[in-house]
This record gives sequence, structure tokens and C-alpha cells, in this order.
Amino acid sequence: MLTPDWLSAALAPRFPGIEVTAVHPGPVVSRVATNASFAIECRDGVPEGLSPNLWVKGYFSDTGWPLRQAGLHEVSFYRHLAARSGVRTLRSVYADVDPETEHGVVITEDVLCRGAEFLDASSDYTPDLAAESLTQLALLHASAWGADFVTDHAPWLAPRLDEYARRRGVPEIRSNFESAIGAGVPDEVRDAERLFSAYLDVHARTADASPATVIHGDTHVGNLFLDGDGLPAFVDWQLVQRGPWYLDVAYHIASVLTVEDRRRTERDLLRHYLDQLAAAGVPAPTWDDAWLGVREGIIHGFFLWGITLKVDPAITSVLLQRLGTAAADHEVFSG
Repeated sequence: MLTPDWLSAALAPRFPGIEVTAVHPGPVVSRVATNASFAIECRDGVPEGLSPNLWVKGYFSDTGWPLRQAGLHEVSFYRHLAARSGVRTLRSVYADVDPETEHGVVITEDVLCRGAEFLDASSDYTPDLAAESLTQLALLHASAWGADFVTDHAPWLAPRLDEYARRRGVPEIRSNFESAIGAGVPDEVRDAERLFSAYLDVHARTADASPATVIHGDTHVGNLFLDGDGLPAFVDWQLVQRGPWYLDVAYHIASVLTVEDRRRTERDLLRHYLDQLAAAGVPAPTWDDAWLGVREGIIHGFFLWGITLKVDPAITSVLLQRLGTAAADHEVFSG
């Protein structure tokens, strides 16, 4: 795919006259989606405004190809909303879907060359960093709050929480809870059936919730990087969809921080997010409504990690402990 001719055609709408003459492959990470780095050379030099160091993301492997339609949502985000929202993320130079295969492919600039650091649950993520990433979520949400393309139900933004419940559910959650992976989940929320039922209830309540906006959908710490200035940015937009803000915010706070830091700062961080919404011109929810929404967002994140199978068990264990403890602290199964 990454031939000089194909890349010349793909990049030409953004960089008219570009002629790629050589492609130098770099490291490849392939799970469900494949992320491959590469460098380009161009006749007359790489155009101004384009980095020679790039990444391509698609569903090229035998495992990923059957799920290639998932790329549609990420492509749509980069094409229609990334620049408009102002949210800190990767800079896309190509995003499109093959109309025949429905395969979505995105090319972005390589931020590792600029000193970026990708994160996971073992990374030290502080409340101050959480406040900054919540500011980014407020920018995202405010940019689409009540927007026509949201209220008109653009197809790429259709709520999809029920899709995850159709693919996996009680058996996967129970397997995680009963293994060493789920050892840190408190006893009062170690109930696969109740978590699955609570998640279905969240879907039913939020599918047409108002006000709706565009949500990232999967705001755990592993979908963040710190840029060269140490500022957090969001990646992996496959779960972008229409939904209420709190599915992003509560999941984020509960997953990026240690239990101790979350307990100590979650109220202040929620106030900070609401202040940032107001600063962006959005009529922020009341405190009481916002605090109720926190429970829904925690259930969302707890379920997603309850059904997670193909991630390093040490990472899944940490996130289940954080989200499970938040679920217990907020008594999410109590009503």
C-alpha cells in the first residue's frame, strides 16, 4: 500500500504537487489495528508543513481486516472534527475510507520524533495532568455541543454502547473477575451479571440523552500521550460517537489516577471540567446533575475493562482495580 505513487496521490489534496520518491518503513505495531511508522523522501524536498516522519493506521492484519469498518469513525473524526474542536491530538495529513472495502485509513505525523511519550496504566499521571486532559475533553465537547451534525444524527456518530455488549459480556467479565487480573476489584462490585445489566441500563438511558455532544468514548490513560512539552493529548478515536459528556469525564478521572489521587481530587477535577465548559460558552450542567452523571461514566469504563481480553494483563488489572474501586465508592449498583 505505502508505495510512492499511492502516497503521492493520498497526500496531494493537502500538498498539491507532492511527488513521493522513496518510502522507508519503520517499526510496526499490530494488534487489532496496525500502526506503522515510515519516512518519505520527495522530489524537490518534503513540502513545507509536512513532516517526513509519518504513521499509518489501518486494519491490515488477518485479525484486523474483519473489523476494518471501525476505521470509519476515526477517519470521520479526523476529517470533520479534529481541527474544528481544537482538541490536542495527532495531526492527520490523510484520512479516508475505501468505498469498496469500507476500510478506514489514517496517516498522521510521527510525534515520537518530537519527544512525545505514550502512556499506559503504569505511567505516573498526576491530578494536574488530569486537569489539563479534562480541559481537552471540555474543548471537544463544547465544539459539538448542540451542533447541527450532532442533533441531526450524523451516521458516523450513532451511539454504539450496545455493540460492545453484543460482542462480549458476562462470561468475559466473570473470567477476569475470577482470575488474578481482577484481584483488586472490591467484593461489593465483583458481580459480572450486575455489571452487564448496569451497562445495558446506561446504554438505554444515554442513547438519546440531552444535551448530547461528541464523545471520545474510551478515555483511559492508554489513549493519551504527552507531547514534547509534556502536555496530554488524546489518540485512538475508534469509539467516537454521540453521547453525554459524563461518559468521557467520569471514566477518564477514574482510570488515569491512582485510587488515592482520585478520591482526593475527583470533586475538584469535576468542577474544573464544568468551569472549562462554561469558559467555552456552553451552559454547564448543575453540580447535582453532574455528580449523578459520574456514576454512569464509571460503569461505562468499568464494563469496557471488564470485557477486555487482548491487553497486557498487568494493565487490565490496574484499570479494573481503579474503576472497580470507583464503582464501589460511588455505589453504582445501588439504584
